[in-house]
Amino acid sequence: MHSKLIKSIQANSNSLGIKIRRGIPLFLFFLVLAFYTIYDNNRIISIKQTIQIENLPKEFEGFTILQISDLHERVFGDKQEKLLNAINSHDYDAIVFTGDILDKPSSTNYEPFYTLLEGISNKEVALFVPGNRDPQSFILDEGATLEKGEFIKGMEERGVNLLNSVQKVEKGNSILYFTYFENSILKGQIKSRKGSINKLQKELTTLDTLIESDILIALNHYPIPDERIDYLRSKKEYNFRKYDLIIAGHYHGGQFRVPLIGALFVPEQYYLWGGIFPPRDRVKGLWDYKGIKQYVSAGLGSSDALHFMKFRFLNPPEINVLTIQGKND
Repeated sequence: MHSKLIKSIQANSNSLGIKIRRGIPLFLFFLVLAFYTIYDNNRIISIKQTIQIENLPKEFEGFTILQISDLHERVFGDKQEKLLNAINSHDYDAIVFTGDILDKPSSTNYEPFYTLLEGISNKEVALFVPGNRDPQSFILDEGATLEKGEFIKGMEERGVNLLNSVQKVEKGNSILYFTYFENSILKGQIKSRKGSINKLQKELTTLDTLIESDILIALNHYPIPDERIDYLRSKKEYNFRKYDLIIAGHYHGGQFRVPLIGALFVPEQYYLWGGIFPPRDRVKGLWDYKGIKQYVSAGLGSSDALHFMKFRFLNPPEINVLTIQGKND
């Protein structure tokens, strides 16, 4: 009986040993993957993209835009040193921030962004459009007059301007216009209480006077899906303009990416199942739909839809360096 017991213990021990030995490689794999994910989330890559624009004036040949998107209050090194080194290592003509700088509209944690702005060396043309996680750009003061919110005021004091309508960049006799997409499509919908066209609407009328050689680049937080482009073009109440380029963020490149598959999900109501397994060529980077070029950054931060999954997977934080060139026939 003792012999049978000993044999049983030895058999169980051998079985356990085999399971442990088989489990070691799997354990090591997940351990290495965990360390790599931590490393991957704390590095910054620069994605360079050349974008061809038809009828580009020679004065804007090689005009470079550096895009920062979806910071989500992330800090990269002491006083944003790692991120600043990445930004300041590039030569560019304009720097644009395409929203979700904060983690939620009620947040007052402005410091990561303000520290970043204070360290950026080139802010000659520096523009911001808000995302869904940022505070309201305008608030009503005691006299029921719209004024810029605290977050926007602090940003502008540090050299970055809110793009609410149109900003032009002139080189020689040529002009490049930046516009906030969501406002640029409005067609007389912005009225004062007395029904007169207000300051914003007047500024937007500049876009009605563009000539063939003018360049129009729209900034937006949300990418513009193909279906929405078709919808806006089909409705008379909207003014879908001849954009040479739309620059956006929001998707985080899917945040979680899987080899051979890509993004598992992006928050997009226009896509099947709300964005589960989105079209692979509509998640990040450059695409063209019916003559409208659009560039979408995967951004720097991560969302907290599930708090314990507030990280990126196989999808390192990125800044984007976009250079426009004339299109060769």
